[in-house]
Amino acid sequence: MAGIFSSIEISGSGMSVQRRKMNIVAENIANAETTKTQEGEPYRRKRLEVASDADRLPFQTVLERSLTSLTLTNQKHLSELPTAMGNYETVEKANGEEVVTEGDEAFRLIYDPSHPDANAQGYVKMPDIEIINEMVDMMSANRAYEANANAVGASKEMIKNALDI
Repeated sequence: MAGIFSSIEISGSGMSVQRRKMNIVAENIANAETTKTQEGEPYRRKRLEVASDADRLPFQTVLERSLTSLTLTNQKHLSELPTAMGNYETVEKANGEEVVTEGDEAFRLIYDPSHPDANAQGYVKMPDIEIINEMVDMMSANRAYEANANAVGASKEMIKNALDI
């Protein structure tokens, strides 16, 4: 019976990850104008990175073991993708799968000599958070959450129909 519910477990895990991603994006949006944190510098954008379980096979290994020949596939598609997000440091781990990271992007400098956090030249360090990018991330996470919710519903319907047979 445990195998029957594995699709619901997978979709539930996906929903949990997307909910956490939406919370982090909301935190980024809320702190887009925060010039001073407890550390004394502007807020740093957070991201959610998700990794697979260590005991599961990497996708490339599964591909190599499969019987299907991928002769038309470019080998570069199968190599690890470089991270284009900059250098990130681990801040928090949850469930061994999700890692919240803070980026080391440069801050934006805004000229506002009247601001209390302005330097001697009148510039204020602001977080490098683009609201439009955050909203795109939020919509993406929302749609992925909805897709997982629909998958749970479809799995429930299939289990119900299987029990009716």
